[in-house]
Amino acid sequence: MEKFGLTVTSGGTITTDFLCYLMAMSKISEILKLAQQRATDSGLSYDGALTPVEAHDVLKEAGAAVLVDVRTQAELDWVGGVPGALHIEWQGYPAHTQNPNFIHQLRQAVPEDALLLFMCRSGARSHAAATAASAAGFGGCYNVLHGFEGDRDAQGHRNHLNGWRFSGLPWRQS
Repeated sequence: MEKFGLTVTSGGTITTDFLCYLMAMSKISEILKLAQQRATDSGLSYDGALTPVEAHDVLKEAGAAVLVDVRTQAELDWVGGVPGALHIEWQGYPAHTQNPNFIHQLRQAVPEDALLLFMCRSGARSHAAATAASAAGFGGCYNVLHGFEGDRDAQGHRNHLNGWRFSGLPWRQS
């Protein structure tokens, strides 16, 4: 018998697939609780702050989660991006002025109750985007700490300390 997209045998026995599903949901719940605690500890106005690895796990296991890359199109073209991410610029290039249509574009792309993971180069613009989305009524807003390229090292270079690429997570360059 198929129930909620999961298979249960006629004798009521739970299948291995169902157990794997339960374990994945438990893992996601723990990750989100940790991210929410980070938000509380840091006084953030949105739901939570995820490491890149945690964000990847949430995206992989929670099918309804959406990664929103708020970097400029130029950054995506020159540096690369995460396959399957929704791209809505927080600021334009080259003027770096805030996108006045950001919330409108987000509303057109995802429901307000979606689990949203915001990412930029280092975590600063995605923090601002998560703050704005949360203030606009979106629930489930999370910032991806350190962003795609991560913090600068002592020589001023990114991708050497932390971030999505540094963590060896899926990405591609156009």
